[in-house]
Amino acid sequence: MSTKFTASQSVEIAVPQQPIPIQHYLRQPQRLVYALVDTNRIQPLADDIFRLKMRPLAFMSLSIQPTVDMKVWAESNGKIHLRSQGCEILGIEYINQRFNLNLKGYLSPYQFNTGTHLRGRADLEVEVELPPPFSFTPKTILETTGNGLLKSVLLTIKQRLLHQLIADYRRWVMLQIQPGKLISDEQSPELPILNIE
Repeated sequence: MSTKFTASQSVEIAVPQQPIPIQHYLRQPQRLVYALVDTNRIQPLADDIFRLKMRPLAFMSLSIQPTVDMKVWAESNGKIHLRSQGCEILGIEYINQRFNLNLKGYLSPYQFNTGTHLRGRADLEVEVELPPPFSFTPKTILETTGNGLLKSVLLTIKQRLLHQLIADYRRWVMLQIQPGKLISDEQSPELPILNIE
């Protein structure tokens, strides 16, 4: 019995004023990946593709651990896109062969009179054929449970985004303005060079 689960999550973040606009930071989309996921659960596969090992998820009596390959890229205006490229379920081969995950999302800067805001959205869809015991469970219960699980995954990602992204942006700005800080300001009165790519 094939069942489909879906969830969506939107986010809006007010960006604090910094000497370098966040659009420059967003042109390095790999920083977003490292801000969202613990580094020990990320394996870079290419410049724009990362393998993310998710934490185990509990669904009814099952414990599943998805590993998702994500493609992340940026437009010149700083808009970041992410899209899943493939997925593997560790531990349960029956589900792994009958599991399809589709995640797509974006994060984009917008200028307002009050400053810059980031707006984003993620849509997550999972299609899975569950093992025989679950065929006796009413489909509405399976869908409610599955949709709730996906919503909690996206909510966790949103919380990390809200807490980690601006902190990482501030760190990045400091590194650009004071790369190494080897000589004191008194010895070097000229303005620091910004390392903007």
